[in-house]
Amino acid sequence: MASEEDEDESSARYQNALDALSSLITKRSLFVNKNQSHRFHLLFHYLKVLELEEAVSQLKIIHVAGTKGKGSTCTFSESILRGYGLRTGLFTSPHLIDVRERFRLNGIEISQEKFVDYFWCCFHKLKEKSSNEIPMPTYFCFLALLAFKIFSTEQVDVVILEVGLGGRYDATNVIQKPVVCGVTSLGYDHMEILGHTLAEIAAEKAGIFKSGVPAFTVPQPDEAMRVLNEKASKLEVNLQVVKPLDSSQRLGLQGEHQYLNASLAVALCSTFLQKIGIEDKNDDTNGLPERFISGLSNAYLMGRAMIVPDSELPEEIVFYLDGAHSPESMEACATWFSQQVKERNKKRSEQELNSRKQFLCQTCLYTTKWDLGQRSSNVLMTP
Repeated sequence: MASEEDEDESSARYQNALDALSSLITKRSLFVNKNQSHRFHLLFHYLKVLELEEAVSQLKIIHVAGTKGKGSTCTFSESILRGYGLRTGLFTSPHLIDVRERFRLNGIEISQEKFVDYFWCCFHKLKEKSSNEIPMPTYFCFLALLAFKIFSTEQVDVVILEVGLGGRYDATNVIQKPVVCGVTSLGYDHMEILGHTLAEIAAEKAGIFKSGVPAFTVPQPDEAMRVLNEKASKLEVNLQVVKPLDSSQRLGLQGEHQYLNASLAVALCSTFLQKIGIEDKNDDTNGLPERFISGLSNAYLMGRAMIVPDSELPEEIVFYLDGAHSPESMEACATWFSQQVKERNKKRSEQELNSRKQFLCQTCLYTTKWDLGQRSSNVLMTP
């Protein structure tokens, strides 16, 4: 059993790693216009320094871009594939409390000990080779490289990779041949980088398409769908549009919008399993294999439609938490909250209703200071 001294030393090592990671945070201006392309192409140099080129090329990857629902779609996919005995590696962003949330192995965030070991292995190698011409990777780029190091060393069977921002120049797009790609619902976000029209935004998201690699998306606005189809056609990508799952299917993530994310995850996982030679029969009742049904119902992602009762207070307060960060996702959040309140109200007497307080805690979370300029608070707070 670890002593208190060992625990203190472990915590100190972890904090030192976090401090070093924070040193990679850069100003917003470095990400715009021509710098995006330059920064992206440096990733291939970083992979070479870390001796990860061959290892990354061997990873079996599901790559997911989009404006809304990326994290949920990736989480559903992870949960489904774990049901098939596959060793999974999940990379998502941002984190809510601890950066280790971004790296999950078999559904569990990476331990502090492993994180620190992998972190310094990568950080020291990159620092040694850095120069004025080739600086250290930026915050998110480093985390993406760290994910590749973790998942390749841990020898996972599948990597579910969530795009951080956009697609074309995102650090995750350094991969050359994913097994399958997905694009979730598109909307207006990060417009100073991705463009001010849905067509421009769709073009950036479609940047993850790779020649001959199958891709799926959800129903999109006509302007966005046209661009996705054009990009897919040029690369000979078989792009298919999925429909929402039947609402009778139980989902681990709440909200009507999750049925669309779950449907995309089903398509991605079905294709992935087929590509690696795993077949499964559908359940007679709803057309999904039993392990898909179980995976969808057991999926969990912190900060997505969470209901947290606080029974320790004199009057129990129920908190409804969600990390929506765009007008469209806030609308979906409000719909979910309204439905939850109606359902709870049906179960209570008038007296209970008068004695309880309910709050919708809308959490627009930002993990680093440079992120504060990405979104307009005026747009988010407009009634």
